[in-house]
Amino acid sequence: MEDYQAIRHMYLIDHLSQRTIAERLGISRNTVRKYCEGNILPGVRANYHRNASVVTPEIIQFIQQCFLADEQEHNKKQHHTAKRIYDRLVTEMKFTGSESSIRHMVQKLHGTVQNVFVPLVFSPGEAMQIDWGECYVYLNGMRTKIYFFCARLCYSCAPFVVCYRRQNTESFLDALIRAFDFFGSAPRRVIFDNGKVAVKSGYGKKAVCHERYAALAAHYCFETVFCNPASGNEKGLVENLVGWTRRNTFVPVPHVEGMDELNELTKQQCCSYIKSHKIQQKPQSVNHMLTVDREMLLPLPGCRYDASRSTECRVNSYATVRFESNNYSVPVRYVGQTVAVKSFAETVCIYADGEKVARHIRSYDREQDVLTLAHYLPILERKPGSILNARPVRQNLRPAMLQWLQDMAFTSKELMTILTDCANKGEPEVWLHKAEYLAMKQRPVCITDPVHVQAVDLTAYNQFLSTGDDTLWQKQA
Repeated sequence: MEDYQAIRHMYLIDHLSQRTIAERLGISRNTVRKYCEGNILPGVRANYHRNASVVTPEIIQFIQQCFLADEQEHNKKQHHTAKRIYDRLVTEMKFTGSESSIRHMVQKLHGTVQNVFVPLVFSPGEAMQIDWGECYVYLNGMRTKIYFFCARLCYSCAPFVVCYRRQNTESFLDALIRAFDFFGSAPRRVIFDNGKVAVKSGYGKKAVCHERYAALAAHYCFETVFCNPASGNEKGLVENLVGWTRRNTFVPVPHVEGMDELNELTKQQCCSYIKSHKIQQKPQSVNHMLTVDREMLLPLPGCRYDASRSTECRVNSYATVRFESNNYSVPVRYVGQTVAVKSFAETVCIYADGEKVARHIRSYDREQDVLTLAHYLPILERKPGSILNARPVRQNLRPAMLQWLQDMAFTSKELMTILTDCANKGEPEVWLHKAEYLAMKQRPVCITDPVHVQAVDLTAYNQFLSTGDDTLWQKQA
């Protein structure tokens, strides 16, 4: 740095020539020439880059065309790699350079592609963004993968979250209806990606809406809007809500008894968020802006949309109907009849002559028997020998309860009393009062309505036995 300062001083102030400066300082004239104009600082190396001479503008244009073709196909798993581009260049353009030069250029061109986003602003009541997320919870003690539906109003950013065990059409429609009920109204547009639960074919502006989703949209009078593929920025509000829900509601991992308890948890989280949160870029709190949002949202229709899927089934001799590879029970009196089965996101309801006769938790496994104990009580009473081996009994009672029933050697009538109480009051209630059922077993039989037998005169019969003369018996008769 001292030499640099001396060179600059001699050149600018003393007006010495470059030759004289080099002689006085004992350094080369090239060094003096480099520093005297002040264009280069000492110790700073200029950036050096030289493109391979074989990578001509035509080669660069070919690589960019490969990138463009990949974007038009919208297939992440089928795209041009640097190796594939090099092979095509050798085949189609007789490229003679090295593969490394193409790899370097592909990396450089990829690095220059920058995503540019436009900030969006929504009017009150204009739109709602929806999306799905997935996580794990402990459901009845078992680690279970669940899917949570997220909805967010675009103006107020008010959230709604509901969970399901499957991401299917029934759960999708039910989730939308619950979101409208939660906000008390419906938006004018619903923005979603190209999920199969909503899109039959195509994507983006070319998407063909699923018939049931179109029917729901017509009923609530909103426009269906689908994003472009791989464009999460088009619904960034709800994308952020998915991450926020996973980090806050499901950490630590919840332990719940059922889906109703889990959904009550997510509902409380949403209500708490609305009451206490204020987004930095928004002028008011979420709660205040939601009030403005609701004034412009569409009113809900007079009747709630039925999100279930219906079919007809015949009740077989085991008092069950088959739906999606599983068997669901009905009361035994409906054997042989045709009933209607309505499948909801989490339940299956069975109707006979317009009356609901059975309701079950929907099974998403295969070849399962979902049986209700109360449905089989009449047939068990007529066939008491099958009680302890009956599948409805073994499926609905805990092993400890079954073992107790076997050890105590209850009579058929006593077993039916216990099973009836299990069906009506619940097994835990019966288990708490085991002593009362044991007392019932040990109680002596007491006849409260005895039969009165009238005395019979057997005098004539006794004379017949002693004399052998049956005339007395005939006269008596």
